[in-house]
Amino acid sequence: MSEESRHLKVLHIKNMVCPRCIMVVRQELENLGLHVLEVKLGTALIEQSDRLDETAIEAALVSKGFELLHSKREKLVESIKVIVIDLISADRLATLSTNLSTHLAMELGKDYATISTAFKASEGIALNRYIILQKVERIKELLTYGELPLGTIAAKLGYRSLQHLSGQFKEVTGISPSIYKKQGGADRQPIDNLY
Repeated sequence: MSEESRHLKVLHIKNMVCPRCIMVVRQELENLGLHVLEVKLGTALIEQSDRLDETAIEAALVSKGFELLHSKREKLVESIKVIVIDLISADRLATLSTNLSTHLAMELGKDYATISTAFKASEGIALNRYIILQKVERIKELLTYGELPLGTIAAKLGYRSLQHLSGQFKEVTGISPSIYKKQGGADRQPIDNLY
């Protein structure tokens, strides 16, 4: 293959939410004979050749629950999801130097109104509601493990108070965090399908 026929291509991929997703996407792309340079949540960087078959890539990814993104809005919305999920799952909300809306605007290089409007138009749910649902799922996860007191969980997720966490949790689930913990955490949801 000549140097002129080789270049890099970024694939934007929907539904990547964890390190396991990164491994699966890498494996699927390598199974297609692609030279994969890097895979991160939401993207894969590959060396593209003249023989690249996007239909085969799409089919391989869909078979594992992923999807190639094509439009700018799809890519923006997936970037929003990746940032939100990463911040929440890594318990980094409390360490942000700004509020989450400002952080998203800075990370994505767009004003929050644009980000929020695109998210709502694409997903049919307000971005702030999506963030709350993600936080509640993380609370459920941490309660199920039973290793941390609720006050510590509230601090990790950037809540102003234990009452604020409890109020949001009950509004979403219909029960208090303590009752949820006693019930053993049976109703957890996949974080890529919260709405």
